[in-house]
Amino acid sequence: MSDVFPLKLNPPNRILMGPGPSNVSPRVQSAMTAPLLGYFDPAFFKIMDSTTNLLRAVFQTRNKLTFPISGTGMAGMEAGICNFIEPGDVAVIGVNGFFGERIVEIAGRCGARVVKVAGEWGKPLEPEAIEAALKSEKKVKLLAVVHAETSTGVLQPLTEISKLAKKYGALFLVDTVTSLGGHEVKVDDWGIDISYSASQKGLSSPPGMAPFTCNDAALAVVQNRKTKVSSWYLDLSLLSSYWSEGSTARVYHHTAPALMVYAFHEALAMIAEEGLEARFQRHLRNGAALQAGLEAMGLTLFAQKGYRLSTLTSVRIPQGVNDAKVRQRLLGEYNIEIGGGLGALKGQLWRIGLMGYSSTEQNVLLFLYALEKLLAEEGYKVEPGVGVGAAVRSLRK
Repeated sequence: MSDVFPLKLNPPNRILMGPGPSNVSPRVQSAMTAPLLGYFDPAFFKIMDSTTNLLRAVFQTRNKLTFPISGTGMAGMEAGICNFIEPGDVAVIGVNGFFGERIVEIAGRCGARVVKVAGEWGKPLEPEAIEAALKSEKKVKLLAVVHAETSTGVLQPLTEISKLAKKYGALFLVDTVTSLGGHEVKVDDWGIDISYSASQKGLSSPPGMAPFTCNDAALAVVQNRKTKVSSWYLDLSLLSSYWSEGSTARVYHHTAPALMVYAFHEALAMIAEEGLEARFQRHLRNGAALQAGLEAMGLTLFAQKGYRLSTLTSVRIPQGVNDAKVRQRLLGEYNIEIGGGLGALKGQLWRIGLMGYSSTEQNVLLFLYALEKLLAEEGYKVEPGVGVGAAVRSLRK
């Protein structure tokens, strides 16, 4: 039996440069070996309070209800929708990628009447199109957009859309799954009412925590619902009773995954030590170097110039090059994982992540060297060293 089902795990050590997860530091990994505490241990409460304070700093918010939901980023997405939408409510949702489509799917399952604002994949949404949708409805409950569209590598400007949400009296929900920790996210200054993310991307903690924040106006909507929240597990009115900071009367909801909280806390502490601005600049510098290298190799970036993520770069696969074969060889020969296209872009794009602990100069240069070699072997004409050289010049700037 042990030959088929090994009793001792021995996973390979990969360089994670896909759309997530990113690598975690040894310090974060080590945090998960700390002694396990019960979910009502006073020592664990202190760790919870410290975690929420650190998370507020990354979200750049003073929101009282800011905490990590026990679950992946999808738990954050569902919580951000099911708590605020009741059957018959109108939700205007901007869609310019795969994950905008997923918000539409979840909102529909919660009983919303969805008004979809479709934009071209690879380009940001136009505020004029969103305003037209808001104007067409008598009352809009929720306006939702994706800040960093993981499927395309597009960074969506938010300030104009936020103003439209306020103008038409809608709650403004923003998916920050691929931006938080790598790009600036100013929840308070940008007028974001609800936001969620994921632990395993720009924050470089293992998958399993969904950072979440909402302001008092949004929380009041939950408290004044006419119907119960469709999900008991993700009901914010219940979760907030356990995560109420500084409280000695916390109410049990579910068994908190203590070791995941430890790791998440350690990852947030590392962000605080690095400093947000320094972290954003590191991602910007490395992302620009990667993109310079890819373009020097004659490859075409997919996302519109001026709206490209630093944390995730999408690049078109050259004609005649085998998508799966290149990715398999990157993994097998160089231990580098990258992602392929999603949805309508399957087989057309590579998605290369430089998030959190994985965003390093070394990873940029190694990846470009490996890709250039593999492309040449696939018959793609590329001048030796041109990608690495362009990246080095970019980094020196």
